[in-house]
Amino acid sequence: MTHQSTTPALPALSLASATPEGATQRIALRRSLSMRVALGVFVLTATLAVYTCAASHLGVWEAVPLTLAVGALLSLCAVRHERAQPVALRIGRDELSAWDQAGKLLAQGRIAGCSQWSGRLLILALKPDAGRSSTLLLAADSLPVSVFRELSVLGRRAAGA
Repeated sequence: MTHQSTTPALPALSLASATPEGATQRIALRRSLSMRVALGVFVLTATLAVYTCAASHLGVWEAVPLTLAVGALLSLCAVRHERAQPVALRIGRDELSAWDQAGKLLAQGRIAGCSQWSGRLLILALKPDAGRSSTLLLAADSLPVSVFRELSVLGRRAAGA
């Protein structure tokens, strides 16, 4: 469940009035280079797979327009996905909230679960008081190291409870 916010657009640090009482820490997220590289590799791999399959059935030159169309569509989807990512987090006493570029609340709730891949990737399950839970994917290079550690500890505690 998403909630609309009346906060103005960026900077993300202007979210103080729209966040819940008791919020203790606000963090601006950087764009993750590793996630961008992974997304680019996915788009390239999927596009080349379409070409390989189409070329074997249609012929080398006949497969090019289809391959270019798929590559363009995947690239547009990748850009749209990138714009929909959170740019700010707010860590409260009992909850975490994520905000987009327009100041809209993307996800909010208590941390209900956690999965961590080494020190590079953290997946947090957020459970709001009412409604569906949401998942937040955070790359280590998008957060300060201390915040990444804090969130991983909070996530492990919630998963163990």
